[in-house]
Amino acid sequence: MSVPTLPGITAKTITTARLSTRVLFAGPDDGVPVLFVHGNASSATFWEEVMLALPEGFRALAPDLRGYGGADRAVLIDATRGMRDFSDDLRALLDTLGIEKAHVVGHSLGGAVIWQMMMDYPERLITVTQVDPGSPFGFGGSKGLDGQPTQPDFAGSGGGTVNPDFARLMGEGNRAADNPQASPRIVMNSFYWKPPFVPAREEDLLSSLLSEHVGPEQYPGDFVPSENWPNVAPGLWGPINAMSAKYAAPIEGLYAADPKSPVLWVRGSDDQIVSDMSLFDFGTLGKLGAVPGYPGEDVFPPQPMVSQTRAVLEQYVARGGSFREEVIEGTGHTPYIEKPAEFNALLHAHLQRGA
Repeated sequence: MSVPTLPGITAKTITTARLSTRVLFAGPDDGVPVLFVHGNASSATFWEEVMLALPEGFRALAPDLRGYGGADRAVLIDATRGMRDFSDDLRALLDTLGIEKAHVVGHSLGGAVIWQMMMDYPERLITVTQVDPGSPFGFGGSKGLDGQPTQPDFAGSGGGTVNPDFARLMGEGNRAADNPQASPRIVMNSFYWKPPFVPAREEDLLSSLLSEHVGPEQYPGDFVPSENWPNVAPGLWGPINAMSAKYAAPIEGLYAADPKSPVLWVRGSDDQIVSDMSLFDFGTLGKLGAVPGYPGEDVFPPQPMVSQTRAVLEQYVARGGSFREEVIEGTGHTPYIEKPAEFNALLHAHLQRGA
């Protein structure tokens, strides 16, 4: 599926030692590089307006991640490596483009990728901006501020937690709005931003969502049955399994990173996807009575995603790093699309402080 780009955005196919994919560019070739990393059920398309708004002297680049958009469909995500396939892909992209260091900006799953880059390649990062990022402990399957497993096999996370109708409709390229629980358009407009907001480029953003690679080894990925509630545990393939706490890298790697890039953490005040009561988390759904057989909050509480991130960043500071938390009021999971002027002011100041 080809998604159109805005004037001023150039799309190229870049082939690295690891992956061939579509990469969007904006700004002067000799500008200071800013690498944008998109979230799940989206692509680099989501970043275009932010890329075009960068201050003079910066060069924006935004790839479609492995498993998304214009990436080679034959190259799969090995979920047992957590976020490392993505992190290694981005390092290879920087190498291929001859970029020694870059500012990095990650959203949602892209934020989880950036946590991994901070562990694996801290010397390649100038500043870090995290926008409603996934918890450093993964998405689903953990509890408490230190990310302890909710179940020994991490049941309640991974590919089996995805609504199969949503994945099916995504794979069919469905653009309708006739299934209130699973239509990609309804899910996007209900959860990506705070209703009743609807973006001007709704159709292009929907096309971007629909461009994710769908299949049992892609999205939503495989799963295994579990004797633990809710009776599905992570499989081996695809982005949702890769995000499970089962495969998250040990957090000590983040604390030990050297050098430690300054972190700007921006989040929407009304995010329903990444929150301490995420409506995409089985702990929340069980507590709300939406999934039968809930074993109770003592066994499977809602994952405190925002509180986990804050606790990790506070420890990052204690180990010599720095961070600032900014909340954009009246926005959901994608504040840079909902209130771009407010987001860009925060981002530009952070980039220029770190330049």
